[in-house]
Amino acid sequence: MHEQFIDIPGRATGTTHRLTWFSFGDGNAGPHVYIQGGLHADEGPGMLAARLLVDRLIEEDRAGKMRGRVTVVPAANPLAFGQFLHGDQQGRFDFYDGRNFNRDYPDLTAQAIALLGDTLTDDPQSNTANVRQALLQALETIEPSAPSDRLRHALMRLALPADVVIDLHCDGEAEVHLYTQPVSLERVLPLAALTRCRAVLVADVSGGEPFDEALTKPWGAIAEALPDKPVPQGCVSCTLELRGRMDVDRKLAADDAAALIDYLRYSGVLAGHSNIPALSCEPTPLAGSEALVAPIAGLVSYPVPLGHRVREGEIVAEITDPVSGDLHPVAASTSGVFYARPATRIAEINKRLGKIAGTRPFRDGPLLSP
Repeated sequence: MHEQFIDIPGRATGTTHRLTWFSFGDGNAGPHVYIQGGLHADEGPGMLAARLLVDRLIEEDRAGKMRGRVTVVPAANPLAFGQFLHGDQQGRFDFYDGRNFNRDYPDLTAQAIALLGDTLTDDPQSNTANVRQALLQALETIEPSAPSDRLRHALMRLALPADVVIDLHCDGEAEVHLYTQPVSLERVLPLAALTRCRAVLVADVSGGEPFDEALTKPWGAIAEALPDKPVPQGCVSCTLELRGRMDVDRKLAADDAAALIDYLRYSGVLAGHSNIPALSCEPTPLAGSEALVAPIAGLVSYPVPLGHRVREGEIVAEITDPVSGDLHPVAASTSGVFYARPATRIAEINKRLGKIAGTRPFRDGPLLSP
């Protein structure tokens, strides 16, 4: 095991932010899995699960069980650790420019194609190595200046060598759920089963260039641009949402870390066998996920619990006007699993009140919240 770090310069003279990661199995020929928590620095469940995973991996390494490689970044956003407003941490958006820390990752495709030139052969394994190297070289042609872009650059450099990328997040209040792409689905479904996801949301492009898609998308684009040579899908990825912000609990995190260990066994990174349970849900299109919104401001209550299978037309939320006492029901326009809602119970107009994983696509454009 190696503990490593880099210091990312801050905006004020002399300030730095330390990004730390742990690597296991360096030099092994087996699969490489990259796992990070806390890209949104106010989302604790993934950070705790990742830290407990490091402890488990130290034990596995000492027992000689490491067959592949694992990189774990328990706290992927040191920049936002110090962002507080009126006593509350604000870890999703950069205070300086307002950008979401999980958006605006660079598309390396065009530069990688240019760097590849005529280096591809008829050997898929050789091409995988060549594409990965070209993507890393393409990243190094970018010279980030803003601290948040330096962070994006550093995280991509750590993740680009990986075969599988798992980005741990959470919602306000939620069941465990997962976002991924069609090309990644087969390889991440065992993780969804092990973590008992109640929703698996699938989209080719979700919008905004999030971290996981920026790592996966170039492979398919390069294969399409260079069809005469075999280019496998060298990286698959997902965003795994570990419940809600209040679910920072060592027992839950230990269970999540155990599920990740089982997934690493399944993937061939660790020696041993893991039993993959049946899925707790079937994958559904992200374009079929309904985001309920508040038509008026007021106090929000929920007549149905998270995990409830909602029917089209069923009342999911109720908004009470605290002055008049008027009650405004908010009904689902699709059927599916009610998998997430905000942690607050006071709504402004157009506030997102919850998410329902439906099977029928009906949205287009950006599919993720800002």
